[in-house]
Amino acid sequence: MLDGSLIPPRYTPRAFTALSTMFTSGSSSASENAADGGEAAKPAATHGFKEALERLRLLKTLDEWQAQDSSVVDDIYVRSIETVEARLRLLAEMSLPIPQKPRRLIRNMQDLLEALARFLLNLKETTSPNDLPLLALWRALHLLSRHLFLSSLTAAPPGTGIWRQLHQVYELVRRQGVAHNVPEGAARSFEDEYFAAVLLGCAQPLSFTGRDVYFLDKCTERFCGQVDTNIETLPENPGVFWIDPESDAPAMPYSRKPPPPGILVLGFSCQRLASLLEKLLVSLETGTPPKWARLPAFAATPAGLGVLNRLIRFWGHPGARRFPRRNQNHRGELCVGFRDLCRLYKREPVKTTTWMITNESPEGYGVMHLSGKPRAIRVGDIVALRTEGGDNWQICIIRWALSENQEHIELGLQILASQAYAADIALPSETEVRHQPTLVLPIIPMLRQSEALVVPAGTLTEHSKNLVLVIERENVEIREVSGVRCDERNGLIELYGMTSRWTE
Repeated sequence: MLDGSLIPPRYTPRAFTALSTMFTSGSSSASENAADGGEAAKPAATHGFKEALERLRLLKTLDEWQAQDSSVVDDIYVRSIETVEARLRLLAEMSLPIPQKPRRLIRNMQDLLEALARFLLNLKETTSPNDLPLLALWRALHLLSRHLFLSSLTAAPPGTGIWRQLHQVYELVRRQGVAHNVPEGAARSFEDEYFAAVLLGCAQPLSFTGRDVYFLDKCTERFCGQVDTNIETLPENPGVFWIDPESDAPAMPYSRKPPPPGILVLGFSCQRLASLLEKLLVSLETGTPPKWARLPAFAATPAGLGVLNRLIRFWGHPGARRFPRRNQNHRGELCVGFRDLCRLYKREPVKTTTWMITNESPEGYGVMHLSGKPRAIRVGDIVALRTEGGDNWQICIIRWALSENQEHIELGLQILASQAYAADIALPSETEVRHQPTLVLPIIPMLRQSEALVVPAGTLTEHSKNLVLVIERENVEIREVSGVRCDERNGLIELYGMTSRWTE
């Protein structure tokens, strides 16, 4: 059943006319400005959202609207979605911490999406939710889905009750037997719209950059129909997830945590989807244009290939945590970004920030920002962490990030190496030899059987040849790199295992 507390009172046509007028006067130019890379974070751009929310709150106190004007409702919905969608690409390019004004804009957009979803759930001629118009139900599902997408795009937690409300709307249409229907005026079926949002949650979106999440949204839209819901039991196989429709949480992998006994859950499998992505990844790596798979050009970039590779793991093989976490409360210093790490290991001065280590395991750390001004934090970037009282800087990669507001940032760090050294790699071409700074990671038994190079994304490929590594320590060391193998790839850095031999 739909939770009655989620459905607001009815509204008056006078207020809806005013709301519709607000969307037609002033919001279009702001949307176009944002879509073209304009400053959507300016206060003027947030004015339309704030005014819309104020009007929606005012409507609760007005008289009953006896005759519902569908044209006004359509106009409000369409313009709301257009206004939000026009700003998404710009938000996807932002790094953490997101400044206060854009953060306020994001919050206003989410509030507007939630308020409109609640209003649409109220469009009924009787008191029974079963009589809700199908298009209104689909639009409410879409609005809730975009709310969750905005949270993922900006590394923020979703609003309270949004997941539960999404589950309840889908459960309602499933009980009515219309989950496969595409209401007139909708873009796709209820089931595809619902599982596009669910797949995003299964992909651990906090472990991607905003640009990656923007691409991930296109992937879920393209492949949501590949989810297999025809499973009567929850076998202990990779790629099987379950949902508790009464919980305010995304789907959970069965391999990580089985459902509690006595709970009626919805199960589904992503194994077919993961197999499809494996074939697609091979095709893209051998030169097939992404448009043939109806994906944006980003899919063929190193970052896009990295996203697809991780989606295969998250959707098809979501494993359990290898090591338990131990809660901690000591401090550490963090140096962020490839350039600063190269300077750090060359013993040049760099700026660092102070973080609280909240938990740790043999594989990594959970940290929370305390002091200092963090700059351009992105999931997938590398950092160096020195714990309180420690001497060595540990090389880590940012695996996930969460930021509820400008002042609060949490990171999940995976340890790559307990030490490293800076070097330069010579990249020969037909006309010249370029020198690219790199970080060399040592062999780690049981984890990495060869030394590894960390370089900015796009520097090398697995076909790179005639590479020479120049290392300046006590003496100058020169090595010929005979082969490289890509072990990690994203839009920021790449990690290559290498084999080399001394030349001097």
